[in-house]
Amino acid sequence: MAVYHGPRCRQCRREGVKLMLKGERCKSEKCAVERRPFPPGMRMTKRRRSTSEYNTQLREKQKMRRMYGILERQFHNYFKKAAQSTGVTGELLLQMLELRLDNIVYRFGFAPSRSAARLLVLHNHFRVNNKRVNMPSFQVSEGDVVTVRDKSKTLETIHSALKNAKDVPEWLSVDKVQLSGTVVRLPARADIPVTVQEQLVVELYSK
Repeated sequence: MAVYHGPRCRQCRREGVKLMLKGERCKSEKCAVERRPFPPGMRMTKRRRSTSEYNTQLREKQKMRRMYGILERQFHNYFKKAAQSTGVTGELLLQMLELRLDNIVYRFGFAPSRSAARLLVLHNHFRVNNKRVNMPSFQVSEGDVVTVRDKSKTLETIHSALKNAKDVPEWLSVDKVQLSGTVVRLPARADIPVTVQEQLVVELYSK
């Protein structure tokens, strides 16, 4: 599976917003977007950004893709599934991305970032409905219960992330004592706290 190994802060600077790719660092004064609020590659001179319709749509797509840590082909496959389903395509696309197991682990507060959650899932630290799952892209459904494996309940990474975790979204329920979480219901657009214009992504792929 192809994975991006470049500097994550570079991605945030390219999009001009915090994509929360490095957990607590993104919330501190060390955040690259705060220290260098201009795209990478620029030094003393400022280049004029393109304001074309295509560029605006492309930047929204890249922002969403990088936020969830997905490469182009996989992201396009998610879009095709959303387009073939009944409902608002943009909202369905976001819902599919939110229901990825790595994102669910991150939303529960078991990991400081989605990339950290992806590693925890790959290393077999979680079970879904009491079955071991090590696929970050696994689609969690309404009513599913995600638990930390017994052998992994002493991991400092998980406990440290829980201490710094913000409020869990209303569509999720987490038990910090048992280290388990439940998908109470499917998320609506208002439940997904990401600053992207998904309709622009739909327009880009619909050309």
